Amino acid sequence: MFREDIPHVAVWIAASPLWQRYHLDAAKASRQLDRAVTHGDLLIAAATPDDKICGLAWCLINGAFGRSMYLRLLGVDGAYRGGGVGALLLDEAERRAAALSQDMVLLVSDFNTSAQRFYQRQGYTQVGALPGYVLSDVTELIFWKPLPAVSQTIVRSEKEAQPIDNEGPQEHTP
Repeated sequence: MFREDIPHVAVWIAASPLWQRYHLDAAKASRQLDRAVTHGDLLIAAATPDDKICGLAWCLINGAFGRSMYLRLLGVDGAYRGGGVGALLLDEAERRAAALSQDMVLLVSDFNTSAQRFYQRQGYTQVGALPGYVLSDVTELIFWKPLPAVSQTIVRSEKEAQPIDNEGPQEHTP
């Protein structure tokens, strides 16, 4: 995702009833996304054939407990929901996260039962709850998923291969 994509993405994020409940408007979403680009957060976008961003996975490296990848936002433009874009974005976020972290953590609002079911289908387990964490009347449910170990294989010859652990770069978010 590029800075020039931010205004378009911020509009469809702000149009979501979920984010409206959290008082996220397009201006605030734009500022947050701009900060994410500046800080080098992991931003994975899905685009339409005409290059409009229609989905976004936003991850914070070591953003959960200082050691786990934190999925801060998984969103799909309302016109593209239900077509598998969210699952594809999550799969790609997990694939990239596995090179940097052993697991992925995310929060889901207690009232967002469809998201809870989605993450459970994707292999996440609810491991805790934070009553009133963001909004006083909402409990944020903590979901967690261990990620598969990632290794790379360097081929030295046609008969010999050596697996190498890939721990990825040591990055953090402020």
